[in-house]
Amino acid sequence: MGVAENFRLFCNDLLVDATKRSTIASRKDSISKRLNKDFWDMDTTHGAFYVGSYGRNTANGWISDIDMAFEMPSSLYHKYDAWTSNGQSAFLQAVKNSIIQTYWNTSLKADGQIIEVAFSDGMKFEVLPIFKNDAGSYTFADANNGGSWRTTNPKPEIQAIKDGDSLTNNNLRNLCRMARAWAFYCSVPIKGILIDTLAYRFLTNWSNRSQSYLYYDFMSRDFFEYLKNQSENQTTWYALGSGQSITNYGNFRLKAKTAYNLALEAIEYDSKNCEWSSKQKWREIYGSRFPN
Repeated sequence: MGVAENFRLFCNDLLVDATKRSTIASRKDSISKRLNKDFWDMDTTHGAFYVGSYGRNTANGWISDIDMAFEMPSSLYHKYDAWTSNGQSAFLQAVKNSIIQTYWNTSLKADGQIIEVAFSDGMKFEVLPIFKNDAGSYTFADANNGGSWRTTNPKPEIQAIKDGDSLTNNNLRNLCRMARAWAFYCSVPIKGILIDTLAYRFLTNWSNRSQSYLYYDFMSRDFFEYLKNQSENQTTWYALGSGQSITNYGNFRLKAKTAYNLALEAIEYDSKNCEWSSKQKWREIYGSRFPN
């Protein structure tokens, strides 16, 4: 089939299919409707939005953890902020007690910062109740270590990926999904937001960023080179869009070096018209979803 067709098929196979998207949307609306009824006294599904990799549209088709934010009335912040001891925990419990009225036969727990809703099919929603700030960021509760309020800013991250994808001829999100396939298959200790951030920084500056699938072998090779050359002493990066700090102690560089060397072999095989051998090397990097 050739390089372009192999990578096109691979990227298509990584997409979240319509059935799963429908299930995710239905569950998001059910949770949102319950929270609106209990905390806003409204019959609507407004106020909720996806965050994390699903919100940035960089998730793979096998995603099981869906991150969802829901905006709460500011009066609740003042109510629970006035508590003398861990009002944040009490706030999260109140949100949990609301959701359980809809999903009474589902495993729920308030887990530090989020309410986890675990479904029997293996999908899990992580609901982050938030309060909107004047600057556009959001405040959320952290029940750990006696309780505190923290700040997050996911929408600029979502917009940055969208803009970066447009800037790179729709290649950025494909690279993010491919990198997740590598991270999953090769057990790479790297966070999803760091994958997206480094993919953005690499690809928006790559000379062939606007090329087609025909260049995806070179894109893979050069991205793994970029990853392996990250400073050995660096454990903190700053997220695209928001500038929020990302701490990643796992050493992903060794895995990236191995992937880089495998990519070199795959490209060499392809140059000799040994397509089957080339594909086996890509499968050593990306797993069995890469065409055989």
